Amino acid sequence: MRRVISGLLVLLMLIPLASCGGNTAPPADSGVTEEPEEPKAPEPYEILDPTVMPEGGVRDGITYAAYDGVVEHLFFHPVVAYPELAFDGDNQANGIDDYMVTVGEYNKILQSVYEKGYVLVDIGDVWSEIAGEDGQPRMVRNTLYLPEGKKPLILSFDDTNYYPYMLENGFAYKLILGDDGLIWSWGKDPQGNEVVSQDLDAIPILDKFVREHPEFSPFGAKGCLSLTGYEGILGYRTQTDTKSWTQAQEANRQKEREAVKPIIEELKRTGWTFGSHTWGHIRLGGSVSLAEIQADTERWADEVGTLVGPTTILFYPHGERPDGNDWQNTGPIFRYLQSQGFRVFCSVGIESFSYIKKDICAVICDRLHPDGTTLRGSDKVIGWYSQFYDARDIIDLEARPQREVRWTPKA
Repeated sequence: MRRVISGLLVLLMLIPLASCGGNTAPPADSGVTEEPEEPKAPEPYEILDPTVMPEGGVRDGITYAAYDGVVEHLFFHPVVAYPELAFDGDNQANGIDDYMVTVGEYNKILQSVYEKGYVLVDIGDVWSEIAGEDGQPRMVRNTLYLPEGKKPLILSFDDTNYYPYMLENGFAYKLILGDDGLIWSWGKDPQGNEVVSQDLDAIPILDKFVREHPEFSPFGAKGCLSLTGYEGILGYRTQTDTKSWTQAQEANRQKEREAVKPIIEELKRTGWTFGSHTWGHIRLGGSVSLAEIQADTERWADEVGTLVGPTTILFYPHGERPDGNDWQNTGPIFRYLQSQGFRVFCSVGIESFSYIKKDICAVICDRLHPDGTTLRGSDKVIGWYSQFYDARDIIDLEARPQREVRWTPKA
């Protein structure tokens, strides 16, 4: 199924940003009065269904073929824009080193997977819910029709909320719309200057990469944004604090909710989707009770779901599987989450594993994590994930803390 989404609604909601190339007024003595130019509408963006073979097996001169192999899945946390702030020796530095990549490393990873023949697919297109022979709903793995010789890749991005601790540790502050109607990041450099850019955050970087290499996303897919809610979303403070909440705080929250809506619409228009990371980033496999999980899920639906819409994707915080082991057990926590509409449950592992559960309509899967931990390698592996890149070509040892790497440098 093909859908072309107009930029008209986004145009009506644009927030002009002078720092993104706004118009310059003529000199006061020029005698010329110029009307400011209207912000440009973004180009229409086409999203296609990879489960449908193009008519005749060819689209735009490219031959398509059925693919039933492994669908790889990489995920990232927000990327480090300013390593000098992230790796400054404070109590956050080693954690950021373990779990994040820098902008430069992220760019190299994108270039490498592109060169190795991967193409982006939406996680929502990989599996479908159908009625089984017994009339009960179940999940099935879809056949994907890809450009011949290409391999599918899902991208997901955890914690795209722009938590306050990130703001002082070298990350972008929020997503905004530019005068061009596209997604940009806003933040501050180490000197405290405001910076609007498409080169300092994972989301606009991928948007830009796809504009420059459209064959990397033949169906228009980008990635799935995994959102908590306890510090708002996308850099906007849309959350509540149930302990104490004033009318002024609620008024500001509503203002933030309105401000983030055009960002969400533009992301959706251009191939981004959303998943839940729970409202409070809670440990589903830990000591949290079912009642607490129910309250958290309802709060996510109220504060986040009302903005981004319903989702069938749940990303486990900390990779912790509910009920101890979700692929051998289907316990009360898993059954509750499935009853709330989740169908694809994503953990973290060493390979892009997936399994369709037999006793309930759900899929569980693992995704891989390019970050400081895996880029530094292990005793048995020269860097991890060699199907995507050589870690020695990716890691920026000059920017990162001076910690051990467990592979031999290239000669």
